[in-house]
Amino acid sequence: MKSLLERLRMRRLASTFTILATLSAGILIGSVVAHGVKGQESKVDSTDATPLKVPSPRDLSTDFTKIAKEVGPAVVNINTETLPKDQQPGRRQRGSQRFRQQPQNPDNNPGDDDDQDQDQGPGGGGGQGGMQDFFNRFFGMGPDQGVPDDQAHAALGSGFIVDPKGYIVTNNHVVDKADRIYVKLASDPDGNGPGHPAKVVGVDKATDLAVIKIDADRPLPTVKLGNSESSQVGDWVVAIGSPFSLNQTVTAGIVSAKNRTIEGGPRGQFQHFIQTDAAINPGNSGGPLVNMAGEVVGVNTAIFTQSAGYQGIGFAMPANTVVDVYNSLIGPSHKVVRGSIGITFQPTVSSAVQRVYGAKSGVIIRGVQAGMPADKAGLKPGDIITSINGRSIKDGDDLVGDISARKPGSTVQLGYIRDGKPATATVSIIDRTEMERAQGQPGEDNDNAPGGGADASTSKLGITVTDLPSNAPSSLHGVLIQGVKAGSFADEIGLSGLEGYVITSVNKQPVRNRADYNAIISGLKSGSDVVFNVVDPQRPRDGGTLLGGTLP
Repeated sequence: MKSLLERLRMRRLASTFTILATLSAGILIGSVVAHGVKGQESKVDSTDATPLKVPSPRDLSTDFTKIAKEVGPAVVNINTETLPKDQQPGRRQRGSQRFRQQPQNPDNNPGDDDDQDQDQGPGGGGGQGGMQDFFNRFFGMGPDQGVPDDQAHAALGSGFIVDPKGYIVTNNHVVDKADRIYVKLASDPDGNGPGHPAKVVGVDKATDLAVIKIDADRPLPTVKLGNSESSQVGDWVVAIGSPFSLNQTVTAGIVSAKNRTIEGGPRGQFQHFIQTDAAINPGNSGGPLVNMAGEVVGVNTAIFTQSAGYQGIGFAMPANTVVDVYNSLIGPSHKVVRGSIGITFQPTVSSAVQRVYGAKSGVIIRGVQAGMPADKAGLKPGDIITSINGRSIKDGDDLVGDISARKPGSTVQLGYIRDGKPATATVSIIDRTEMERAQGQPGEDNDNAPGGGADASTSKLGITVTDLPSNAPSSLHGVLIQGVKAGSFADEIGLSGLEGYVITSVNKQPVRNRADYNAIISGLKSGSDVVFNVVDPQRPRDGGTLLGGTLP
């Protein structure tokens, strides 16, 4: 026999079902009444209904509205195309790679390392190493490294015009390795082709910035640049760009942090970002971060994400850095020259190390490159650099910032401590790329060719070379062709496809090594005839092939 409580529960449940059934029946009957029966029209009298009207427009403009109107016309959409190797301009597949460079451990030889390198050591990176995979997600929808070489692939990003003649700032990773670059202006009609063809003026991989240019038949609208040092945490900012191809998208947020280094080690030495929670997504890369005065204070560059989408943490390269890099890239050399003294150092040390070495502040030298200025000045591993020209050095970032900003050929007075005793040394400044060449690291102008250097021919001829490997025949001399840039002078005269071949002479002058080669190439000018003798290292007795042309 069921208990009283159980019977009450059953009765309540039955009552609930009755209510639901009654409601369902009521809904059904109401639906029949409202829609008529068997197709009959409703007979409801609606003569007393008042027609709706669209109200007169109201001006609800805010500062965000004003900024979008002012800055939007100068923000552009950038789309690029990387062609399959067999379709790249002037590409001819001939021969094969005869010598192969031994693979290098990227942890030991990163492509963008500076000579004042921060040596991470065990557990280095200031505790950020475990997060690096997330922090280092670029969001420019750049060329997918997983796309096979025989397939074309596209990239998408943003940029902004800084000169009415058509000069545009964007991220290097948006245009990196692209064979074709197109720019769509805010004023261009939809469906009007891919956009205006653009050329790369210069790139700086260390800050991931690039300058490109389009030909304009009229002065173009430009942005106003602000002083990023004046930005404060909590300031409102606006991001404008083309996320997921949605042009002229505007989002708002605040400055969440400043001077944020998101990648430890040498690669993060010149990247100190503004952090923001303004929504930025794939395609925003290269677009402006704007303050409430309508001034660009940063270039949106990277996001923290676990889903490849917006998660409230984005990073923008500060405008003050952009100005310095831009002015260098539009100069005659179209590159950024950074000073160097030829050392590596440990960015952070424990309190025990500080006590043992007597380093309350300053930078402990970890390594000194032989033959470089620091070595010539007598500095040694274990020395603690405490000052530059009398100014105290706080840390590694302070040291790198000071030295890299100095011109090659100048000198500085370094104060340091050795074995607890203070001393000074006069040290010369050299170009950072000289250190990279000395270390066998790729320079910034050689498309990351393994083992290459920033040869004069890279920008002048479009060819990257290196010294012969140790397994080359003893009777063979010259330099090894590592890469040929599509559409370059070297490509046009037939050097494409000859990677792995050896250049034994230029204009009948023998080439024994890369130093000889660079000396010859550096003397070439526009209008000069250039003739290479190219030898197949498997058949050096054949005498080689002469390939040449006239430099434009």
